[in-house]
Amino acid sequence: MRRGAEWAERHQVLLYLAALAVGAAVGLAAPAVAGPADSAIMPVLGLLLYATFLGVPFTQIGAALRDRRFLPAVLAVNFLAVPVVVWGVSRIVAHDDALLVGVLFVLLTPCVDYVIVFTGIAGGSAGRLLAAAPLLMLAQMVLLPVYLRLFLGVGFVDEVDVGPFVESFLLLIVVPLTAAGVTQVAARRSRAGAAVQAALSAAMVPLMVLTLALVVASQIDGVRERLGSLLLAVPVYLLFAAVMVTVGLAAARVARLDVPASRAVVFSGVTRNSLVVLPLVLALPTAYGLVPLVVVTQTLVELIVMVVLVKLVPRLLPARADPVDPVGGRA
Repeated sequence: MRRGAEWAERHQVLLYLAALAVGAAVGLAAPAVAGPADSAIMPVLGLLLYATFLGVPFTQIGAALRDRRFLPAVLAVNFLAVPVVVWGVSRIVAHDDALLVGVLFVLLTPCVDYVIVFTGIAGGSAGRLLAAAPLLMLAQMVLLPVYLRLFLGVGFVDEVDVGPFVESFLLLIVVPLTAAGVTQVAARRSRAGAAVQAALSAAMVPLMVLTLALVVASQIDGVRERLGSLLLAVPVYLLFAAVMVTVGLAAARVARLDVPASRAVVFSGVTRNSLVVLPLVLALPTAYGLVPLVVVTQTLVELIVMVVLVKLVPRLLPARADPVDPVGGRA
């Protein structure tokens, strides 16, 4: 098992690209698979996050929360800089209500799940992002209606059901985080607990591969059918990612963060909460039927961007003499 996990870790970027390709091929060849694949996303993503949280020592999370440089930097990037950038790039689709709503929903909400995985792959501080995840989720729950009110008006906000948002927070943050904490305690006390922790840690890459394949397979046929309308959103997402890399680098420099924390800030600024936002937009009125596909299009674009950033960010922020991150990442 250890050899298999080491092989998967060495070749994980290629495996992720293969997952995108296989998911697209299956989804296009057998559109009926979309329903079952969509139903499987939430439990598989929850399991992935459980395995991700297991890899970060919980005894160090308290220190991460007291980090007076990282937390202000990541919060400022996501809730001060991002809305300004989103307003600017969203002007490209401002003429189309459905495209605009989808772009705003997905770009205004920072990722709290697989961003931790990709940050760790790039040698960033997964521990610091893990500590920040509940704060990021709570902040976006409070601030998203405020931003939508500013950008779209009061009438639209009244149509949004926050129930799916709360459900996602419980299933993707609270439950996996609690389970990981319990497992870590059990691992210190028994061989069985240690074996479970080791097995789930080894399953990280396969679970990410499965998650990516399911997301693509569940939505690719709908994207194909509305491709002409959705293509206009692609440059918005690419422009947003490019701008936020620059913003993240600048914020990390101003905050004087170490290399792992700087990489984490960049990934947090770029990566958006599409998988958690999807249940929200699915609950919108029928007039906004295109919005879920706008969100999924961002997922497809972002996954490719993540593969690029895993290689690019370590070059933009090369490791210095301190290669080990004190709270979970590797420089």
